Amino acid sequence: MVETIPSYEEMMPVVLKVLADGQQKPLKQVYDEVVVLYGFSQQQCELLLPSGKQTYIRSRIGWAKTYMVKAGLISQPKRGMCEITQRGREALASGEVINNDYLARFDDFNDFRSAHTVQPNQPANCTSDLAVSHNDDSQTPTELMAKAFSALNSALADELLEQIHSLSPKFFEQLVVDLMLAMGYGGSQKDSGQATQYTNDGGIDGIIKEDKLGLDSIYLQAKRYRDNTVGRPDIQAFAGALDMHRARKGVFITTSSFSKDAREFVSMIEKRIVLIDGRELAALMIEHNVGVSTRELYAVKAIDSDYFLDE
Repeated sequence: MVETIPSYEEMMPVVLKVLADGQQKPLKQVYDEVVVLYGFSQQQCELLLPSGKQTYIRSRIGWAKTYMVKAGLISQPKRGMCEITQRGREALASGEVINNDYLARFDDFNDFRSAHTVQPNQPANCTSDLAVSHNDDSQTPTELMAKAFSALNSALADELLEQIHSLSPKFFEQLVVDLMLAMGYGGSQKDSGQATQYTNDGGIDGIIKEDKLGLDSIYLQAKRYRDNTVGRPDIQAFAGALDMHRARKGVFITTSSFSKDAREFVSMIEKRIVLIDGRELAALMIEHNVGVSTRELYAVKAIDSDYFLDE
């Protein structure tokens, strides 16, 4: 779906065309007119960047506008308003392709690009998946940041699973309890979560008190597999263990994956059993800061519209 949305470079001439009548237009109107000219579907208009904060179309139109402002093809006479310049009219009349190569004719644009371009410091052991080129003009800087963030988290997830496999089963069982507590289960009691080991009960590995009074509990099972897929028999045994404890809720966590039969089984039974595979486990650990710490923070800032109110 993303592939069907033109890049911000491809949108540049269309953004100029909607301003070609010489009128000052609010950015919202520019967005709307570009959407109409392209005939974007509702689904395309609602497609969000990985951050979930902005749509691809708004991001790409916004960056097309920004780049052309920096090159002097568009002016912004006042906040939130856009207007084509004489340079912009000449660009449209030339019949040439309007893209970053065209904008590079203008010193102001080149100064802008050199100011916001940072050469990446890529470690020697960094995988190719993490190499996001700053010269990739098919994507906006926002999209490149989101792509880099996703790639870094993917690599971190792999490292987390490798660390888990290198440690003892007992450590993994405690990790599962720690994760559940970090996710907000068990309240604030010191004894709200514990790793344990029962015999002849399907292998209950941990118990979490779901509420502060301990009126209900969530039973945990953790399988530290590298390649083995967890199948339906394992889930049936876990369901039987829940019966022994008169429990209604369970979480089965594995570092590998679940078979289709296993997932279908939990959808058919009355008990509530949640299955968490290796990729989801790593993602939850990253989200809730279990076994990870923040190395660097990059604050992406935007205009505070409230500050610039001129009364």
